This record gives sequence, structure tokens and C-alpha cells, in this order.
Amino acid sequence: MSINNEEQKKVLGLEWNIFFAGITSFLTDTTTKMIYAIMPLFLMSIGASKIELSLIEGIAESTASVLNALSGWWSDKIGKNKPFMVVGYTITAVISPMFSLVTSPFQVLLLRFTERVGKGIRTAPRDSLIAGSSSESEKGKSFGFHKAMDNSGAIVGPLLAFAVLSMFPGGYRKVFLLAAVPGLLGVFTIVFFIKEAKKNKMNLLEKIELKAFPIRYYMFLAIAFIFTLGNSTNALLLVKATDIGITAVFIPLVYLLFNSVSVISAIPAGILSDRIGRERLIIFGYLLYSIIYFGFGRTNDVVVVIMLFALYGLYSAATDGVQKALVSDLIDKNKRGTGLGIYYALIGITLLPASVIAGVLYDKVNNQAPFYFGSAMAFIAAMLMLGFYWKRVKAN
Repeated sequence: MSINNEEQKKVLGLEWNIFFAGITSFLTDTTTKMIYAIMPLFLMSIGASKIELSLIEGIAESTASVLNALSGWWSDKIGKNKPFMVVGYTITAVISPMFSLVTSPFQVLLLRFTERVGKGIRTAPRDSLIAGSSSESEKGKSFGFHKAMDNSGAIVGPLLAFAVLSMFPGGYRKVFLLAAVPGLLGVFTIVFFIKEAKKNKMNLLEKIELKAFPIRYYMFLAIAFIFTLGNSTNALLLVKATDIGITAVFIPLVYLLFNSVSVISAIPAGILSDRIGRERLIIFGYLLYSIIYFGFGRTNDVVVVIMLFALYGLYSAATDGVQKALVSDLIDKNKRGTGLGIYYALIGITLLPASVIAGVLYDKVNNQAPFYFGSAMAFIAAMLMLGFYWKRVKAN
């Protein structure tokens, strides 16, 4: 049993937990995106190749993501989400300024891995708390709000990075130091404002079995795997932008454009998914991604690339939060942490081969090949998602 939504305080029409979980993500994403927006340039400035860049992102994301399944299951077992959020967000806040001390790509890998451990600990329990704090009819809206706040931080972060680099050209290490501040504020927000979602001890998860989840859950995981295989690190998009002539100081602004569109679109996309169904919006998102990646592979025009980054924000809004809402729809309430954790673990593990494939194609073939590959995989996933949707329609 989750929190009784009628008894919760509301802030701006949103349940208390959902609002402050959004504030926490805004602050933490400000930290991580200050770093992420400049990390490809910083890595290349200390001698990393594009293959090393892809490997660092792939290894950090995929290996640490296994923790999503464990933390999700553990949170279901003990009936608590907040402790995992406190630990996970604290790790990110503490690790972020340490990037200012590194001198080699390997040191970046170690810190990126540790920071992603924090994300692996917090993500599934946090999303379980969001799902449990939301009414069934507004779940898409709740995840949409969280996505909007997440990407609002991804707007502020690159803006701050741009401001620092404008004042101190090449001052990547100054950006890393400043990034610590919002991350720490995010931890304080959890500690003082997030309330634990109370659960009936009789409904707590004792053990997990494969048959505990419906077949449609596994079908969606298979589709998500295929899509993610072509969805490599966004760092390569930023590298492509520099390859066609966008100067380093403006790269954070290009990343800001992507996140601005995502922020504007995320809540409407979530509400739309509540009304017309998650599957339709995900199909649209996958097809849009296929078109965008084909465009990245095809063009060398600065204006076109900037437009593609804007469309990329629309794709993100149509899929990221909506997929989480769909996963929570497909599984029982007392298994949401575990189910979301398995979903995140699968996505994270798949990012390793996806990043290796993209990095090798970029370095060994050309700067078009990884985007054509991603476009093809997204189109296949869209067709499979269409079959997934029609199967449900026919069953009803």
C-alpha cells in the first residue's frame, strides 16, 4: 500500500513527494550536467580518443547500473525508498568536484563509475516512490514533471558551465568545483522534505521470481534492449557538433537547447500518455529518434545539427518519463522497485556494447556510421513497439 494521495499535502497541484523529488533531481542534474556538458572536451584535452570516451561512458553506466535491480528489490523488501535516495544522491554530490583533480582518462573512468554507483543506488527506489505517491490517473503527469525538473537542471547546468568557460577559457576544473554546490543542496532537500511512502508490511516483497512479472513486461524489456543497442552515449552527439565547426565554448549551449525543448515538452507528453496510452507516444518517440539520428549521420550543416538537437529534446520528452510510467503500469505495486530496477539495469548494461559499437564506428569507419546504425535500431524497435501495442488492443 502506498501513501494515501488524498492525505498528502500538495504543492502547485502536485503531491508533496513528487514535487520535492523533482526539486532534488533539478539540483542534482544541475551538478551532473555542468560536468557532462564539458566532459567530452575535457577528456580530449587530456588525451582521450573517441573510443576511450565511449568506453568510459559505457563502462560507467553499464557496470554501475546492475545496482538498480538490487536497490529496487531491497527497497521493495524493506518497504523504504528514502534511505537509498539519501545515499545515492550524496555519492554524486561528493564525487562531482573530484573531477577537478584528475590528470588521465583512467582516473575519469574511476570517478564516473563511482558517481554512477550513486545513481544506481537511488534511481529505482526514487521512481518507486514517485509511482507510489501518484494517483493511477496522473502517473504519466507525475513522471513528466520529474522529467521536466530533471531537464531543467540540465538547462541550468550547461548555462553555468558556459558562464565559467566564457570567463575562464579552458577552465574545466573550475566548472567541476562549482558543480558541488547544487548537488549538496539536493541532498538536503531529500533529508528535510521527502517523506517515506508507508507500505503495509503484509504486502512487502519476500523473494523475487521470474514468473512474478507478466509476459508483457519482458516483451517491453526486449524492445527497450534493441532500441538501446543503437542509443549510445550523447557525448558522441556533442563530438559531432564540434566536428562540423561549433566551437567548444558554445557546446554547453547546444546541450542546453536539447534540454530546454525536453523541459517544455515533458509534462504535456506525460499528460498525453495518461490520455492516449503510453505505447503510442513511445512509438512516436522511437520513430522520431530514427529520423534524428539519420539526420546526424547525413548532415554537416551547423544549422541543421542545431535543429536536430532541438528535435532530440522532443524525442526525450516523449520517451524517458513515459517508459518509466509504462513499466510501473505493467507490474504490481509491491514489485515496482524491483521491476524498475531490472529495467534500468538492462538499459545500463546494454549501453556498454552500444557505446563500444558507436565508438568503433566513429573512429574506424566515419562520423556518419554510428548514427545510421542508431537510426536503424530505433526503427526496428518502433515496429516491434507497434506490434506490442496492437497485441494489447486485440486482447481488449
